[in-house]
Amino acid sequence: MLSRTADHLYWMARSTERAENMARLLDASYQMSMVPQALAAQNENWRAILALNSQEEAFAQVYDEVNAENVLRFTVADAANPSSIFSCLRAARENAHAVRGTLTAEMWESVNATWIELREQNVEQVLARGVSEFFEWVKLRSAVIRGVTFGTMLRDDALHFIRLGGLLERGDNTARILDMQYHVLRDGDEGASDFYRWGALLRSLSAFQVYRKVYRDAITPARVAELLILRMDLPRSLHSCADGIVRMLPLIANSASAETQRQAGVLHAKLHFGRIEDVLAGGLHEYLTDFMDRIYELGEGISRDFLMPA
Repeated sequence: MLSRTADHLYWMARSTERAENMARLLDASYQMSMVPQALAAQNENWRAILALNSQEEAFAQVYDEVNAENVLRFTVADAANPSSIFSCLRAARENAHAVRGTLTAEMWESVNATWIELREQNVEQVLARGVSEFFEWVKLRSAVIRGVTFGTMLRDDALHFIRLGGLLERGDNTARILDMQYHVLRDGDEGASDFYRWGALLRSLSAFQVYRKVYRDAITPARVAELLILRMDLPRSLHSCADGIVRMLPLIANSASAETQRQAGVLHAKLHFGRIEDVLAGGLHEYLTDFMDRIYELGEGISRDFLMPA
């Protein structure tokens, strides 16, 4: 496969996944903001979203105050923000258009229809009726694109690069969501509001019902971390994403990719044989930061080995 084609497929998948995960992160923060709390604390949580995505400086150039409405405008609909949902879905459509002949007709129509529907939505209306409905739409459209991809694409290198891009982006964003929310929630007060916040975090990663099925009792910080990090059977866990990456890389391997495969194997082994007691003892933030650094290095390796040169 031409590196140019692989590059477009890979970034199409990453952009789509990034839009979905931004919607998940914002929805979790929005739901938690409904719990009674001081305005300063609420705004600090919104500030954490900007910090987590290294967007504080770009945000400050547009808005004077960090609050829910401004952060939502910036991360949902700002065309100048490359990480906004609008920009991510636009980038996904542009990358898909560049390799339209490689995609099935159904897949192209799904990506294109998502972009057309997004352009027709007015940010004022979205904010007025509550953003959760919009976030559910983003997650649904991402799921449709993913389903059509697996349901219609040939199991060849094109699908492998799509899958690889999605897994890298998903793992990185799960780590970011957990890192941002975990310490705030862990230090919260016990009670109904605390349960609501933990539930919102788990729902943002489609893991609430899974948690109930696996643990069958009260939600605890350690078990939430274990579920989202070490359970390989949870699709959005770090372990599951690393497992998928390790399985995808040999399918597209070339003479230059041995080191990237080795790094992926090391990351997978760390998660496969890890114990939550050791993760928490060493510091969850430090563990997640290390994971995000390793995912970044894997992305750099994949770009170097397979994709268009920078």
